[in-house]
Order: sequence, then structure tokens, then C-alpha cells
Amino acid sequence: MRVLVTGATGFVGSSLVPALREAGHDVVAMTRDASAYAPPDGVDVVEGDLLEPESLSLPDGIDAAYYLVHSLETGTSFADRDRRAAENFVEAADGADIARTIYLGGLGEAGDELSEHLKSRQEVEAVLDSGDFDLTTLRAAIIVGDGSASFRMVRQLVDRLPVMIAPRWLHTECQPIAIDDVVAYLVGVLERPETAGNTYEIGGPEILTYRDMLEKTAEILGKRRYIVPVPVLTPRLSSYWVEFVTDVPKAISRPLILGLKNPVVVTDASIEEIITLDKTSFEDAVRRAFASESGE
Repeated sequence: MRVLVTGATGFVGSSLVPALREAGHDVVAMTRDASAYAPPDGVDVVEGDLLEPESLSLPDGIDAAYYLVHSLETGTSFADRDRRAAENFVEAADGADIARTIYLGGLGEAGDELSEHLKSRQEVEAVLDSGDFDLTTLRAAIIVGDGSASFRMVRQLVDRLPVMIAPRWLHTECQPIAIDDVVAYLVGVLERPETAGNTYEIGGPEILTYRDMLEKTAEILGKRRYIVPVPVLTPRLSSYWVEFVTDVPKAISRPLILGLKNPVVVTDASIEEIITLDKTSFEDAVRRAFASESGE
């Protein structure tokens, strides 16, 4: 198939583009600045900014598109920007007669208690679902890999804090998934037409608390870390010390930290009936991320 990938230069997109080529698909990568992007061999590049509709001119003959765009780095306006970007994409995709779109969203039960970040992910999903194309949504929690902002926070907290205070959110359950597995699911649903129009939840083989993830990461790094329980420390207060300790920009870290109060685990594993995957353990995913980070 001929496939358009928006967000091609991002954490997920940069792994998905070569995987689609390896699977035999023709790939068109969308980026805001083609001069700053070195695509894999055989990948076409088109410039476009989803926040500037006049810049969007989607090529003809696109069978399916991947929507991998988010605006966390823009600060408090990210939800509005993400909504407008999705609306502009829908208009452009419908105008180009794209039959199918695949979206990578976030796990989390719908409701008023969701963080702004997770609410925004669901709002984008609803906007995309209004298009004329068939939408396939994959919902994931933390994606573990070199380049993941969420995992970078975990890694740097472990690396830089010999003693960590333990706020309540450290006991929240999460189902992290390796970037390789996310990419396998993204390619897999493209090649399974029965997934068109459906929503699936994806996760790794383990349900862990955030404390589990910190401790396992510390063990892999060969570091002894002490976690001291405290009775009260809200996600908002936690975001301040995360900003102080890590180099993840606060525009990104704060929404992610505020979302740690919400359990993000798979409650519907129906994707496993369609796509068979030998899932990567959290520890193996962490080791791969560190190896990639060091260039091994």
C-alpha cells in the first residue's frame, strides 16, 4: 500500500517509517521541514504543518494514513492545538479521498477524573472519527524506548536521585509497552483490513506500578535507590521536583506527571486474537532502550 505517516520525525514515527518500508509498503513521510529530515531509502517526503491548513496538500493515491501528531511541547495550549491539528487533518484527508487512518492514542477510562493529557488524546480520537475514512485506534500507556519522554523521566529520576520520595501515584498501575511492539501492532493493523473502524488496547506482558518501573530500571542500571513513602504528595507537587531533577521540558513533563493518577492498563485484549505477538518484557525493553541510547 501507499501510506502517509504524519509525525514521521517523532519518537514513534521514526521507528514506524523504516518498518513500513521493510514490510513492502510505499511510504510518504510528512514533516514541517523537509530540509531537516533524512528519510530512509525509498521514502518520499512531503512538507505540511497540520496547524496551517493552507500548507496541506496531500499527495494522490494514498491508501492509508498514520496520525502520530501531538503538541505537548507547546505548553498549556497543547489541547487546543491538538484539536485544531486533528480537524485540519480530517479536512485534508477527506479532500484527498484517504480511505483509512490509523491513530495511536492513550489508554485511560473515560470520565471527569482523566488528566488533561488523556482527555486530549480522547478528544483527538473523536475528531478523527468524524472523518469520512475508517479509523483504527490503538491505545497505549507508557512506550519504552530511546526517545520516549515518559521513559526519559523514569530513567533520569533513577539515575540522578539516590533517595526518592514516594507519592501516592507511584502505586498507580500501568502497562508499559516496548516501542518495537507498538510498531509491530501499527504495521499489523494496516495489513489486517478487519481492524478498520475499530479501537484496540495494546500493552506489554506485565502490569506494573510506577514504583515497580523505577525499581526495575534502577536494578538494570546497577544502582541502589531508596524510596521513602510520604503520606501526601500530589501529582502537581511531584511535577515540580521532576522538572528540577530531569531535563524533560516542563511543557511535556507536567501533563505527563498529572496523568499518573490515572491507571492505564489494558481491559480489552481483543487485538491479540488478530495479531499474534511475542511481547517484549519491561526489563528487555529497558535494556534495548539503553543500548540504543549508547549506540550499541
